[in-house]
Amino acid sequence: MILLAKGLDDYMLPCLWKQTFNIDCMGCGMQRSLSFILKGEFVAAFYMYPAIYTLIAMFTYLLFHLKFQYKNGHKIIFGLFLLNISIIVTSFITKTFLIN
Repeated sequence: MILLAKGLDDYMLPCLWKQTFNIDCMGCGMQRSLSFILKGEFVAAFYMYPAIYTLIAMFTYLLFHLKFQYKNGHKIIFGLFLLNISIIVTSFITKTFLIN
């Protein structure tokens, strides 16, 4: 798994938004965060992209909901979606305006 993660670092897509406007987009850091998770560096993955774990939880739950059709699954998915959006926007605002 670690060898796979090291190989992925060479093939990461560049952020066209960052190249064009010289600021991070709301998705900047997600690829590197997934790479950190595959390497077992879980804290570094969180610092790179704070929404990574809630995104993984949301997509995992979505896959299970599609398979098993939970009674109120759509409400839980919507709640996870709102949680992810709030984490992503808060992280973006913090990185863009408060840290620099």
